Amino acid sequence: MGNYKIIFTGPVGAGKTTAITAISDTPIVSTDERATDMTAQFKSHTTVAMDYGVMKLREGERVHLYGTPGQERFDFMWDILTEGGLGLVLLVDNSRIEPFRDLHFFLRAFGPFIDRTAVVIGVTHMDEKDKPTLMQYQAEIERAGRRLPVMEVDAHRRDDVVQLVQCLLYCLDPGISD
Repeated sequence: MGNYKIIFTGPVGAGKTTAITAISDTPIVSTDERATDMTAQFKSHTTVAMDYGVMKLREGERVHLYGTPGQERFDFMWDILTEGGLGLVLLVDNSRIEPFRDLHFFLRAFGPFIDRTAVVIGVTHMDEKDKPTLMQYQAEIERAGRRLPVMEVDAHRRDDVVQLVQCLLYCLDPGISD
């Protein structure tokens, strides 16, 4: 029986807690607290340590899902949470003023982890703002010297989040099958 660990990261409001809730087969553990800084402009509560859920696979295997806090002041948790991680799901909120800045920030912040594992990028809130497009994200990532999968994701939809996780697993092992 295998146990695996996947980390979800991204800026405040990108949908990390929502995505983990959508695919977890158990009630999630969340460390949401009332936002007291500029985060309160985006939402009333925010993750301060981590979110945690479990996705059960066939034959008793489990994928442990960890969501990082999106605020840089909690970045000390990022190294702790990535320890032993299989890969990274980076969610980027397309409705934010500078989503490419967020993209580059998190790619740099998690660079050493990404270099050891794999990352997939899910772009959320495209229903609120359709620019930049997925093609523009792909071009931006290539300008940064990386080739990474990017897809539109509605963090509320289990199927969307499962597809993102499956993509990550395929990146880790192209021979993997459903």
